[in-house]
Amino acid sequence: MTPSRYSRLINFLQEDLAISAASIAVAMRHRAQDPGSLTMILWQYGLITREQLEQIYDWLENA
Repeated sequence: MTPSRYSRLINFLQEDLAISAASIAVAMRHRAQDPGSLTMILWQYGLITREQLEQIYDWLENA
């Protein structure tokens, strides 16, 4: 993912889905240890709902 698109994803998570900066920071720390998808880490740690996960993947497909 390009830095520009990654930045837009973070903005979407915070602005559209109201995911806290703290939740995103937790996922980013774990992402550094595990190169898996940021969104999957958010979901695995219970920081987003399944519905939010689906919205994120819809956004990723259309962004």
